[in-house]
Amino acid sequence: MKGIKKQHLPEKCCAACGRPFSWRKKWERVWDEVKYCSDRCRMVAGKARAG
Repeated sequence: MKGIKKQHLPEKCCAACGRPFSWRKKWERVWDEVKYCSDRCRMVAGKARAG
């Protein structure tokens, strides 16, 4: 991912809220597994699944 401009980073849609979010350096190794744009969306999705 080195040398790529921000406007050309890969994007996904959040599984909880549906908003698009961009690739982040901290997700570099797990980008294929990332489903949610934030911890809040991850928790909301977990509560919906559990209850």
